[in-house]
Amino acid sequence: MTASTELYNAAMKLKDSGQPEAAVEKLNELLAGNDTYALAHSALAVLYGKLNQHDKAVTSAVRVSELAPEDSFSWTALSVIYQRAFAGTNEHRYIQLAEDAMAKSKSLTGH
Repeated sequence: MTASTELYNAAMKLKDSGQPEAAVEKLNELLAGNDTYALAHSALAVLYGKLNQHDKAVTSAVRVSELAPEDSFSWTALSVIYQRAFAGTNEHRYIQLAEDAMAKSKSLTGH
């Protein structure tokens, strides 16, 4: 098992035990050594959203779409993060961003 995988698994255990801040720290530790670990960015997007740190959630979700630009799910997940950011902040700019991300996802699947 790689060091990145070990850190990711440790972060998920922290998340599952109700320690989201500690999980965020562990994921950031992982990314400091391996910024291309998309699964860690994805987990951070969710955790930051739950911690009402929507700008950070968006940044993490955008990074996933950069790392996997041909993966329709990364764009769908980005759309969901934008929707949650809108719900948490009432900033209307997130609505169009969510729609754009979903359109990108659909363009990749042909739907």
